[in-house]
Amino acid sequence: MKHNHLLILIKGELQRLNKYNVTTISFVVALIWFLLLFFIKDNGLLSQLLPMVIVIDASMMSIIFIGAVMFFEKTESTFSTMLVTPVSNRDLILSKTIANTIHTVLSSLLIVAVFYFVRDVQINWFLIVLALVISVFFHSLLGFFFSFHSKDFTSMLVGVMSYAFIFSTPSLLNNFNLVFKGEVWEYIFLILPTQATIKLIEVGFGAPIEAKFYISLAALLLMGTLGYFFYILPKFKEYAVKQSGV
Repeated sequence: MKHNHLLILIKGELQRLNKYNVTTISFVVALIWFLLLFFIKDNGLLSQLLPMVIVIDASMMSIIFIGAVMFFEKTESTFSTMLVTPVSNRDLILSKTIANTIHTVLSSLLIVAVFYFVRDVQINWFLIVLALVISVFFHSLLGFFFSFHSKDFTSMLVGVMSYAFIFSTPSLLNNFNLVFKGEVWEYIFLILPTQATIKLIEVGFGAPIEAKFYISLAALLLMGTLGYFFYILPKFKEYAVKQSGV
């Protein structure tokens, strides 16, 4: 019965994403990324930028989409209804996270598939799907954190941009070999979710499977699990009660 509850909720969340036009926006963003990358003739540059675009899609966009849904629900005052339903907070959180993972992974794979067929970009499909699922799921959970601590959608966007600047800039500088050069920094920055996501995505695009891949995988799984059980799940009820006005 609990599994049925979760499946029904996931279906409802996917419909909600469509209702709020989040799915449409996701595929529009995918189209914009495609147009920006398609006209890059230098295959070397394309091979560098394409993984970065997928990283942005899997991380920043995942956070923003969860935030958008949470604030739409806040506007519609649906939290009071949620509190009297027979489903658990666990199912409510997981259904939103899984639904967001499904639609974000599909939009990212759409970009990847186009360049696979049009520009003959080499893809390890199993590893790119694995990397996307883990990365999107983690950052979807992170979206709850920003929602809990933002008064409105604008302040959440400011928070996400600040997070991106603080946690992504060192990884990007290292990845493009501009600052923080060398493999030592690559390992140090694996404690940052962005760096871990980059290393997972790169393997999907043909980078060799090294210790960095396994450390990144373990880091995102561990941070996601600890964050879910010790912060997101306990904080969700408090957030829902506050938004419902109970």
